[in-house]
Amino acid sequence: MKSNIPVYDIQNFSAYKNDGILVNRFGHYARQHQHLHNAHRHSFYHLVFFTKGSGKQQIDFKAFDVSPNMIYFMIPGQVHSWDFETEPDGYLINFSTSYFSALLLKQEYLDKFNFFSGRPEEQVLLLDNVTSEKITLIFEDILKEGETATAINDDLVRVLLLRIFIEVARTTLSKDHQELNPYNHTILKNFQQLIEQNFTKLRLPKQYAELLYITPNHLNALCNDFLATSAGKLIRDRILLEAKRLLINLDLRVSEIAEKLNFEDQSYFVKFFKKYEGTTPDKFRKQYITIS
Repeated sequence: MKSNIPVYDIQNFSAYKNDGILVNRFGHYARQHQHLHNAHRHSFYHLVFFTKGSGKQQIDFKAFDVSPNMIYFMIPGQVHSWDFETEPDGYLINFSTSYFSALLLKQEYLDKFNFFSGRPEEQVLLLDNVTSEKITLIFEDILKEGETATAINDDLVRVLLLRIFIEVARTTLSKDHQELNPYNHTILKNFQQLIEQNFTKLRLPKQYAELLYITPNHLNALCNDFLATSAGKLIRDRILLEAKRLLINLDLRVSEIAEKLNFEDQSYFVKFFKKYEGTTPDKFRKQYITIS
């Protein structure tokens, strides 16, 4: 029997006095939800800060080591799994896509943090000891709010959670990001947002450059200088990521996936996937789906 990778909603977990957020010590959560060690997806935001443990985890098919002082952030829809070698602990927070809507007028506020970009290489961070100690205290304050007998002050928890985001962002700003002027930063952010909105329709850097009112050479230079990759590769990587996410859904045939991604036919899609992934869609699917 074949099994798809499951998708979990925040209502699948016991709440933290509010249906929109779950806060827990990670060791307890990992023991309680053994099924989450296997590949899965969720429809909410998710972050974990490790204080102990070792092993591996995968985010959107990219592998990362697990270690103390590591924090990672995930956005809805990403594929994730853990494979621990030693017992882990730390803190975990899941929160819904609407959790901050009652507090923040700017619904896109979280987009300002690079670790909510949806790009795994920006979502897994190793913090210094000072920052780790600082956010450990904040996590403890959030847990204490959940343990009080009185009704939880949701806005206080939201503010504490935002403080974690800001403290982490302050310490992880790279030199490149510090030197990136507001104009170039806006162009790159807009480019990444345009890719997210149009990757199934627009495949060429010149098409995005036209939307951004700059030349393709300028766009490519910005990507190479500040993101260390070409504009074309950013577009291809998003197409490939969506292909992988669709391939783990066994209800879809490869031909249907090719159609969803606007490839001319299945053969062209297979050639594209094999060229950049080094394997065929069928072989990739077998790596991530259990057949018994």
